[in-house]
Amino acid sequence: MVSRGAAGEAGWVFDIRSRTFLLLAVSFLVLLYLASAKVTAGPDASFEGFMKGLSGNTAVDLGMQVLTEIGWVLYPILVAIVLFINRGTRRLGLILLLSLLIGTIASAYLRCYTGYEKPDLNFTGAKLPLTSGADVEIPCQTYGTFPAGHTVRSTIFAFIVGYSLSRRFPRGWHLVWLYPVLVSLSRLYLLQEYPTTVVGGAVLGLILADVMAKKLKLHLIFEKLEA
Repeated sequence: MVSRGAAGEAGWVFDIRSRTFLLLAVSFLVLLYLASAKVTAGPDASFEGFMKGLSGNTAVDLGMQVLTEIGWVLYPILVAIVLFINRGTRRLGLILLLSLLIGTIASAYLRCYTGYEKPDLNFTGAKLPLTSGADVEIPCQTYGTFPAGHTVRSTIFAFIVGYSLSRRFPRGWHLVWLYPVLVSLSRLYLLQEYPTTVVGGAVLGLILADVMAKKLKLHLIFEKLEA
């Protein structure tokens, strides 16, 4: 998906009228329908049972909890604020901050709308001696889990930060995508999400990050490098 757009930027930002964007939008709508109609509830429940059987290794259990903690809403937002305060990265910080806020609010309302409830099983492995940070919630009768908020935010973060690193580190920027992958894996391992909610979160994160990158002209962060 790496290309050079009309504005001259290197990265994976695609046009909102492109086939890629259309496929992502259609994919998310299909996932939204499947979650709202509970079509994937059976397979997700089976996967949940499989994941429960994997817990028990103390090092892995604690490691997964650390990974899920760094996907909490506060940490990527703090990074965005630091980037915004720094004059040289102000545009990047602003775009990242707005994208994270919009993604967090959108996922919270969608979780309320779909009512795709959290996994029934409880994680019984080793636990960190701290209280996990709560996700953003809104008042609703049924608190759902589609799309996965942690995945939405970490995907947005990887998309925008990875794009900003793509020229300075042309061979290493791909590593930033380990962030959403590991955070999402930890959410599945800790029985906080289903495969359907994680995939939905990733697709929504890509859509929102791309829209914000295009509308707010993320490519302008490279102007100083080309001056």
